[in-house]
Amino acid sequence: MSAQGTGNPEDGGGAEPSEDRLEEALEHVDPAAEPGVVEEIEQERAREGVAEAPPAPDERWREAFRRIVSGGWAVGLGAMVLAVLAGSLMIVVTDENVQAAAQYFFSRPGDTLAAVGTAVGGAYSAMFQGAVYNFGADSFAQGIRPLTQTLTNATPLIAAGLGIALAFRAGLLNIGGQGQILMAATAAGWIGFGVTGVPFPLHLLLALVGGILAGALWAGIAGLLKARTGAHEVIVTIMLNYVAYYLLSYFLATPGLMQAPGSANPKTPPMQESAILPPLLGDRYPLHWGFVLALVAVVVVWWLLNRSAVGFSYRAVGENPRAARVAGIDVSRATVSVMLVAGALVGLAGVTQVLGTVTTGFGADIDAGIGFDAITVALLGGSSPVGVLGAGILFGAFKAGGSAMQAAEGIPIEIVLVVQSLIVLFIAAPPLVRAIFRLPQPGPRQKRPPRRRGAGGATTATAEVSA
Repeated sequence: MSAQGTGNPEDGGGAEPSEDRLEEALEHVDPAAEPGVVEEIEQERAREGVAEAPPAPDERWREAFRRIVSGGWAVGLGAMVLAVLAGSLMIVVTDENVQAAAQYFFSRPGDTLAAVGTAVGGAYSAMFQGAVYNFGADSFAQGIRPLTQTLTNATPLIAAGLGIALAFRAGLLNIGGQGQILMAATAAGWIGFGVTGVPFPLHLLLALVGGILAGALWAGIAGLLKARTGAHEVIVTIMLNYVAYYLLSYFLATPGLMQAPGSANPKTPPMQESAILPPLLGDRYPLHWGFVLALVAVVVVWWLLNRSAVGFSYRAVGENPRAARVAGIDVSRATVSVMLVAGALVGLAGVTQVLGTVTTGFGADIDAGIGFDAITVALLGGSSPVGVLGAGILFGAFKAGGSAMQAAEGIPIEIVLVVQSLIVLFIAAPPLVRAIFRLPQPGPRQKRPPRRRGAGGATTATAEVSA
């Protein structure tokens, strides 16, 4: 039998390592009877050099992969995949060739599978050629025309999506994109066709500023009511949508206001040449300089949220208004200002519509559903500027490719709308998408019990003690 030592390495002989004595003491402690002993032993263990073993290389790669697939973009990608699969199923069910081949499926199953592949492949091939590149075109200049149409469709979606996303980051639900677009289009359109004698750059600048200010002020009404009276911004912005729609309808139906002279149709006169956004790639393509303005807006919003004190106050209010107020942030002022900026961004979408896309005069349907599609874009983009840019281009491709798919394959364009709606549905249910694709939950992974070095270099797990 070896003699008991003091645990000091210089004692020599059969001295037991101090960390082993700490383990034995920890195993014989009753946490309920001696609540402070466990903490003292843990502190002593830390002083004696008991530390976690460094993670193995494969553990580091596994942790990196877990963090990647647990991000919000993975949920968005999974939502798109599920929506496309659902759209493929609807294409298969509604295709006449598939229905005919399915009648003798058990005798010749290959015909049914071939019909399914032809229907789905043809549909999405037509969508791609109508949204990105037309392989049947005679030249490259003609082949990229679908891409320019996609970017044209994406321009107002990007601008409006930025406004919706910025409000989301501040904890506000801006559902008034339609009204803000209509008011911005009203102001920009009236300046565009009503103001005369102003040269090109100045006239265009006046129309741009007027439309953006109109969108900002219309959204600012909801922000002011939210800050001063506590009125819920969802109800206020939805009601303001109706007010804007019927107000514009009244302007268009009244001669002498915005109705085109000599016409009984509720439509404005065409915009003057000095107030039209010039084409970006020439007259043969529909893309105009509004797309550049949308890209500039992406950069500005990114800088505002990530590099400015104002953006920090917006994010702080969105995370916890009470904590932001304690930290000295004026929550009411931040609420009003963020709605003004959000409305200005959504107003930019309305301006690009009347000064770039629809320059021959517009009616009360000038928003074309962009105000509500922008909500989907903001959700799919994770309320980040770069994400909104990608989501806007994707939905612009859906719009451009859906028309081509309907014309080439005879597939109802409503299927594209169903796919967009399903994307929203799946994004609104992240646990469902994570469960289907077995994605890990976001947040830090639960740590394993710490490991210590024993005699001979072997590692053993430290016993866990719960108080």
